[in-house]
Amino acid sequence: GAPYRLSDLELASRLSFFLWSSIPDDALLELAEQNRLQDPVVFEQQVRRMLADDRSTALVTSFGAQWLFLRNVRMASPDRFQFPEWDDDLRVAMTRETELFLESQIRENRPLGELLTADYTFVNERLAHHYGLPDVYGSQFRRVSLPDDRRAGLLGHASILTVTSFPNRMSPVVRGKWVLENMLGMPPPSPPPNVPELEENERGEAPRSIRERLELHRRNPVCASCHARMDPMGFALEPFDAIGRWRSADDGIPVDARGALVDGTEIDGPRGLREMLVRRQDEFKSALTEKLLTYAIGRGVEYYDMPAVRRILREAESDDHRWQSIILGITRSTPFQMRTAGGES
Repeated sequence: GAPYRLSDLELASRLSFFLWSSIPDDALLELAEQNRLQDPVVFEQQVRRMLADDRSTALVTSFGAQWLFLRNVRMASPDRFQFPEWDDDLRVAMTRETELFLESQIRENRPLGELLTADYTFVNERLAHHYGLPDVYGSQFRRVSLPDDRRAGLLGHASILTVTSFPNRMSPVVRGKWVLENMLGMPPPSPPPNVPELEENERGEAPRSIRERLELHRRNPVCASCHARMDPMGFALEPFDAIGRWRSADDGIPVDARGALVDGTEIDGPRGLREMLVRRQDEFKSALTEKLLTYAIGRGVEYYDMPAVRRILREAESDDHRWQSIILGITRSTPFQMRTAGGES
């Protein structure tokens, strides 16, 4: 149970699997065999070299799949009756957009906060048509500037909007939970047992909005406390349907994207949600750093790891919390460089 520092060979392996999802190359192994990775200058040079290598694309695809639930896009099955335009080409394009966006942020060493506000994305003709973006032709992806802020940052990506929806409709609850957990690091507790499902609209009855149906659901006091945290954030994303298209009405009922958080903060639509997250950037950056550290060491972050997380963020502050500073901080941290004998990382 005693903690011990990794040997240079063990450190080289951990570093390589973190950044490349593969074994160390000859250059890294040679330095490890010479016990030179303990030199902070040499170690930093290797981290920067590996990030600049094309093999670091594995960090983007694997971490993106874990943090943003991108692996779930391939399992998504929207109702073909309600969404006849859904097909595998759109599925692939959604995932590729988010991967290319995340890769551009890391390779250009952008500040973490730009994930929320970036005014560009990557589309091919299929996805551009889905988004209503003109003058994009062919299957090749290209970087485009967004004409407005509807889809600014990650929250406008159809991949995320699809995996946080049900097959037949968007879900304010699932989307709100996703924002709490992945953007703010505040996962709500699991729902209590025997909670009834949200009532769906029946044929022949006047349609009721999701908001109206959730109001009835929240009358159960056991459910109300968690829904008060999740639902306003999810309702802010209601202008996006279950496959990420922009809309102004649902079943003929005008979309109402307004909500109020438990502290009284009012948000209205994707812009309001994004502005709220920007105001709470410290929580967002901490949550993202925890997610990246979890990916790097292959286990969940525990309470005793939090001083390391705070130190990573504090040391990266002078560099505007850019990706390379955060990644370097993680690779230098105690959880990354040490292990418990006979236990987990």
